[in-house]
Amino acid sequence: QSAVQKIVLLQMVFEKQIVIDCRGHLLGRLASIIAKELLLGQKIVCVRTEGINISGSFSRNKVKFLAFLRKRCNVNPKRGPFHFRAPSKILWRTVRGMLPHKTPRGNEALRRLRPFEGIPPKYQAVKRVVIPNALRVLRLRPGRKYIVLERLSREFGWSYSPVITKLEEKRKVKASAWYAKEKLIKKLRREALQRVKPVLEKRGVVQTLEKSGYANLVR
Repeated sequence: QSAVQKIVLLQMVFEKQIVIDCRGHLLGRLASIIAKELLLGQKIVCVRTEGINISGSFSRNKVKFLAFLRKRCNVNPKRGPFHFRAPSKILWRTVRGMLPHKTPRGNEALRRLRPFEGIPPKYQAVKRVVIPNALRVLRLRPGRKYIVLERLSREFGWSYSPVITKLEEKRKVKASAWYAKEKLIKKLRREALQRVKPVLEKRGVVQTLEKSGYANLVR
């Protein structure tokens, strides 16, 4: 199956909640797919938004963001537009621009989106997915320049980059320890199963499990 067919199949599957690991995704492509899923009624959580990529050199993106900052209300700048610096809010605003957010349908769709920097404890044990059609390594030609959203946010005043980095390091240490423990448990289980499998075969337990559709329990 092609990447396009895979993403079409993904859009047809409705889950209670999808957690997307945004690291290494292109901002525009990611936002467009998220916007479509939100309109279809899907709840989406975006984690590690600071790792989102934007195509183009850093100087080019910095000039574009400076031009965006100049867009303000001359009478009273407090009225907006508001220029978010946090990566999660930049993604949120990008998705909002792809939704009819001033209608009840669009507003409800936007409320289904929850973006975060890093990975909050609530979502650390939840399965995370990626979107092939939005991955930089698959969609951006090798050699093309790109930037990481964290650097752009930090350049314009986002001050929580060190905090997020520190928390992510702690999370990765815990995750690696958990993974090593799980690998050891699986290894011990396989070894124990190999020792008792001949006895189970003699007693007909293996055949009974295979007939009942539980063959994976003795593999």
